[in-house]
Amino acid sequence: MLPWVVRRTRLPLLSLRCVDCRSGSATTGAGRFRVNANGKLLDVWLLVRCTSCDRTSKLTVHERVPVRSVDPVELRGYRVNDPELVASKLLDPRLARRNRFALDWTGAWRLDARSAWPEGAWPVRVQVVFADPVPVRPERLLAEGLGLSRKEVLRRTRCAIPLRRPTSTGFTSTVVAGD
Repeated sequence: MLPWVVRRTRLPLLSLRCVDCRSGSATTGAGRFRVNANGKLLDVWLLVRCTSCDRTSKLTVHERVPVRSVDPVELRGYRVNDPELVASKLLDPRLARRNRFALDWTGAWRLDARSAWPEGAWPVRVQVVFADPVPVRPERLLAEGLGLSRKEVLRRTRCAIPLRRPTSTGFTSTVVAGD
């Protein structure tokens, strides 16, 4: 069995329309939060920057929540701009839905397929684990890792999940020998 791991190499870009230049992508840049306290209520935003014109926009993380309802460790992370907290908030699907953006994972992940197998040792069993929730089509992963075309992968692979649909959960598949 070949153990493969899909890892994030950087934070993904955001598919978010800029109000100034109408560009369709933004980045978190250095990953900064803006925290505003108004009495006992707290607002927290994640700052993002347009990739074309550098305009800064805000994504709402918390809006008018009581300060006591926010975990103190998380509140400290907002204040010091903790990179792990930035990543976890950016990858949270609820934040994406609330702020109406999608993540663009192009060039933001890599496949660690360190295990080599002897040529001709077919069938090959591959176990893929996702270290981060990167949505990738299984056929693309198998083609890249085994050095086959996508068409060959579709023809020769036995798998319990659809190969043409993006997934971010681990799976196991068997690739049989070609004709």
